[in-house]
Amino acid sequence: MGNCCNSVVNFFGRQKNTNVRVSLPAVCFVWQIAMIVLFGVFIRYDEESDAHWVEFKQENNITSDIENDFYFRYPSFQDVHVMIFVGFGFLMTFLKRYSFGGVGFNFLIASFGLQWALLMQGWFHSLDPATGKIYIVNWRNAGDFCCAGSLIAYGALLGKVSPVQLMVVTLFGITLFAVEEYIILDLLHCKDAGGSMVIHAFGGYYGLAISWVLYRPNLHQSKRLNGSVYHSDMFAMIGTLFLWMFWPSFNSAITDHGDGQHRAAINTYLALASSVLTTVAISSMSQKRGKLDMVHIQNATLAGGVAMGTAAEFMITPYGSLIVGFCTGIISTFGYLFVTPCLENSLKLQDTCGVHNLHAAPGMLGGFIGAIVAAAASESVYSKEGLINTFDFEGEFANRSPGTQGGFQAAGVCVAIAFGLVGGAIVGFILRFPIWGDPADDNCFDDEVYWEVPEEEETIPPVLEYNNHMIHKHQDM
Repeated sequence: MGNCCNSVVNFFGRQKNTNVRVSLPAVCFVWQIAMIVLFGVFIRYDEESDAHWVEFKQENNITSDIENDFYFRYPSFQDVHVMIFVGFGFLMTFLKRYSFGGVGFNFLIASFGLQWALLMQGWFHSLDPATGKIYIVNWRNAGDFCCAGSLIAYGALLGKVSPVQLMVVTLFGITLFAVEEYIILDLLHCKDAGGSMVIHAFGGYYGLAISWVLYRPNLHQSKRLNGSVYHSDMFAMIGTLFLWMFWPSFNSAITDHGDGQHRAAINTYLALASSVLTTVAISSMSQKRGKLDMVHIQNATLAGGVAMGTAAEFMITPYGSLIVGFCTGIISTFGYLFVTPCLENSLKLQDTCGVHNLHAAPGMLGGFIGAIVAAAASESVYSKEGLINTFDFEGEFANRSPGTQGGFQAAGVCVAIAFGLVGGAIVGFILRFPIWGDPADDNCFDDEVYWEVPEEEETIPPVLEYNNHMIHKHQDM
């Protein structure tokens, strides 16, 4: 029995002496070839991007190309695209020796994932049963939104996993996302425009569960690199500012045309501003000399946008948005001060970026805020037609009351968290197989493991020593 247990432990442990390794080039080539084949079989242009658009306009009495949905959705797509590749990427460059990995691997897994996301979203939402084809209707945001959950999970694993492991995380993450999104948005008929539930709560707990399974008891051997320097914090702040500026577009991108989208942008805008003030206040109060901690400013200032995701298009009122930002700024900052150390010491959970405080907890809170606001909705506030339009009380859901909708919204939060925790635990065990080429405990948080890193520049000597022409002049005299 003892030998059997030891065999299991050895099999799932990190064996650095095994000769079996999954090659990054092989994974990239095989995956891209598979995508070419699958896209060739399933993916087709929809009527608004097909060359038959001219005929479609005539048949449907469309008088101008400006009515093509591209012109309405593309501006918000640009904003979300910048958030995914620049915002998330640069936010992860805070580690002193892992900036290449932070922004580079973010680039890799987002490009890897958006292709799979279009297929998964298509199979669930836009597969034509008559032709067996997927007509990519909402490609502009479907791919990026699906990838966001996996990029959030990457934050918890930053510096501790290999690029191949990240691709596995993304493959399963997008698959789980598509399933839980279908359950929450289609079967439960929840509203979650900005993804507090389906993106942030799911992605946060997915990454935390994986990190918990991949716990490294000897990670202290890389402690010298698990921190920032002045310029790395500045680069990370660039990511924060891009995310902060474009978050109203993220929360409003997929909402219905008209008042819902307008309201989502306003509510997010106010919640973000409010969270900045409370983050600065709590950060300063937590230090003996009243100084600010850049970790708090980089992360907790965004918590208002996360928490506003579900209720963004609801009639939460402007002052209600400020309250959400006020509370989540406090909760997120306290999370960085107290919860993250507690998770590592008590639960053996190593969360590099603190995704629990920026995504998981605010996402869960945002989901429940949405449930409360939905349950409190009334005709006096929304009007009868407004209720139908905001919550899509049509078809089989025509008789659903706001109170019932609130209950389903709360159930949606639980589904997202369950998918994140259970799915993350399973993926974590898969990643413990000793074939992925993950870094040794003393090589974590170091770009040199996977990147060609330029040599450090030589230190310039003091000015009185390098003015050699003066020395030679005195010698000549």
